[in-house]
Amino acid sequence: MLPQVSNTPPPAFNVGHPSIPLTGSLKDVNHVVLFMQENRAFDHYFGSMAGIRGYSDPNVQVNAGRPVWYQDVDSSLSDNTDHLLPWYLNHLGGSWPEASQCMVAGENGWHENQGALNGGLNNLWALNNTPWSWGHFRRDEIPVHFGIAEGWTVADMYQESVIAMTNPNRVAWVSGSINAPGSPQTPDQGGPTIDNNETPGCEGDHLNCYPLKWKTAPEYYQDAGVSWQVYQDRNNFDDNPFAWFWQYQTALPWQPLSTRGVSFLHSLDAFYVSAAAGTLPQVSYIIGPEQLSEHPPYQPKDGAWLQKKVVDAVTKGASYNDTVLIISYDETGGWGDHVTPYHSPENTQGEWMKDPYGNLGDVYTGPGFRVPFYIVSPWTRGGHVFTEHADHISQIKFVEQWLETKGFNVTSDQVPHWRREHMSDLLNAFDFLHPDFSLPEIPEADAPSKDFWGRYDGYAKCEAKFPENRPPVPYGQQTEKESLVSEEGFKKVRGQLTEGRYLVFEAFGWAVTNKDGRVGVSRASAKHEKKAQRWVVHQDAPASDVFTVSSAVDGLFIGKGLRLVKGVAEAQKLRFTDLGNGLGYAIRTGDGRSISLTKDGRIGFEGKGGFGFELFSVTYRD
Repeated sequence: MLPQVSNTPPPAFNVGHPSIPLTGSLKDVNHVVLFMQENRAFDHYFGSMAGIRGYSDPNVQVNAGRPVWYQDVDSSLSDNTDHLLPWYLNHLGGSWPEASQCMVAGENGWHENQGALNGGLNNLWALNNTPWSWGHFRRDEIPVHFGIAEGWTVADMYQESVIAMTNPNRVAWVSGSINAPGSPQTPDQGGPTIDNNETPGCEGDHLNCYPLKWKTAPEYYQDAGVSWQVYQDRNNFDDNPFAWFWQYQTALPWQPLSTRGVSFLHSLDAFYVSAAAGTLPQVSYIIGPEQLSEHPPYQPKDGAWLQKKVVDAVTKGASYNDTVLIISYDETGGWGDHVTPYHSPENTQGEWMKDPYGNLGDVYTGPGFRVPFYIVSPWTRGGHVFTEHADHISQIKFVEQWLETKGFNVTSDQVPHWRREHMSDLLNAFDFLHPDFSLPEIPEADAPSKDFWGRYDGYAKCEAKFPENRPPVPYGQQTEKESLVSEEGFKKVRGQLTEGRYLVFEAFGWAVTNKDGRVGVSRASAKHEKKAQRWVVHQDAPASDVFTVSSAVDGLFIGKGLRLVKGVAEAQKLRFTDLGNGLGYAIRTGDGRSISLTKDGRIGFEGKGGFGFELFSVTYRD
C-alpha cells in the first residue's frame, strides 16, 4: 500500500530575499529558465501521485466496454491473460528497485508510438511497443521528482509536441514547428522532422530533410534585444536543438547564434554561478549531460541529482524572487500513458500528414502523450495541479507573453495556427498577486557515481551489476485493486478545467455536497476527503469550458435548479472559468447565472457576477 500523502505544503524556511517592488502581474518576472530532460511519460513517473490525473482517473477512456487500463495481450506475450494492467515495476521488491533504474522500456520512435496509439484506442502499448512500457515507478524510486513537482506546481495535461522521438520534440521546443504539411515554413526549409535524422539531405520525399532553416525563438529574442543563453557541457547527448539549424551551424564563432546558442563557453557550472549571483540572462536554456538526462538506461536518480542542483541554484540564488524555472521532458521514451492525446481535427494544416511509411493513413503528428512537467517559482509555490492542455509550444507562448509586458515583441510567426490557438500559454499556472518566497524541503539526492577519470558511470555500474534489469511482467496475476493504486491526498487546481479528477468545490469554508440525493452544502475539511463532497466533471466537447457534473457517491448529475438527476440527458451544463491569480473559478449556468455559496452555508444563484470557488483535485480510496 502507498502512504497517505496530504498536499499541505511541506515545512518551509524563510529565504530572506530582499523586498522588491511588485506589480502583482507577469511583469514581476525578470528571468525564465527552460530545462528539458529526456524520455519519460507522465504515468510512468507520476501516475500514482495524489490529486492528479493518474491511476484514479474517473474519466478513463473505455473501448468496447473495456477501460484503456487493460492493454491488449495475445499469445505472443502470454497464454495466461488477454490484458495487461498498469504495473509497479518493483512489485517483487528485493534488488529490483536498484536494477530497474537502468532498465529500458521500449522504443520511442514514430512507428512504435503511433502503433501503440492505434488510431486513438491507445490500447496496444504491450503489443506494439513492449509490456514494460506499461510499467511505472512510485515515490520511493523518484522522491526528488515528487518533491519538486509537489513543492510548486505540477501539470497533468502537458503533452509532448510530436508523437515521436527526441529531435522533433526539441525542435518544436525551440522553434514551435516541425514543418508538417501546411506549417508556416516552406518545404525547402527542412523537415517534416519526425525522427532523429542529422544526415544532410532528405530520407524521403520531403521527409526528415536536414539541416533545418526556419527561424527559432531565440532569434526573435536576439532581434528584440532580449538576453538569452544556452548552458551546456560538451557531453550534451547531442540534445542541443539549435545545432540542427543551418543558421547556427554557419554562424561565425563570435556571432551571437554561435556564442549564445551552440558554443560551450557557458557550462552548467557557469549557470550555477550566474544563478547564485542573480546575473542570469532573461532567457536561459539548460542542456544536461548524457548520463544525467534520465534517458533510459540512464538512471532517474542521477537525473534527480541534476534537477535538485538546478532547483537549488535558482531558489537559493539572488534572483529567485523574480525567476521562473520550467522543467519538462522532451518525449515519452517508449513508456506508455493512459490519456489519448488531445489533438486537432482531421487534416488541420500544420498538424496532420499522411504516414510517410505507408502504414497508418492520415495521422496527426501531435500533440502527443503526456510527459512530466512542473514550474518552480514564487508564484507557483504550494502544491498545485495545473490542468490546461499544453505542450512544448506553450513554453514559447509563455515567454512571448512575459516579454510583451517588458515592451518586447518576440511573437513568432513559425508556430502553426491550431497549435498557437489551442495550447496553453501557462499563465493560469501562476498567482502573481500572492507570491510565496518560502521553499519546500526537497529530499536529498545522492551524487552520481563517477569513474577514475571523473566520468559519470552510474548506469554502467547498474548494468554490470544487473545484466537482467527488466522485472518479470505479472501476466495473469493482476487485479484493478492492486494495480490502480494512488497515494491519498489533494492538490489545489489551477488553469482551465479538463477531465480526469475527483473535484471538491469550496468557498467560505463550505463545500458543495451530495446530501441524500440533492445538491446541498456542508462544512469543508482540511484534507478535502469527504466522499459526499466529491464530484466528477464531464467535458461537453474537447477543450470546451462547459461540463456536466456527477457525484462520486451515486453517479447522479447536477440538474436544473440544483437538483440531482439520473443520466446526462437531464444534467445542467455548467461553464467553469478560471479567474486567475488565485481568485478561483466562476461556475455559471447556460443563461449566465453564477452558482454561489454564502458565508452562512447556503447555495444558490447570483447574477452574472459572482465569485470564485476553490477547486481541489482529490484522491482517496473510499
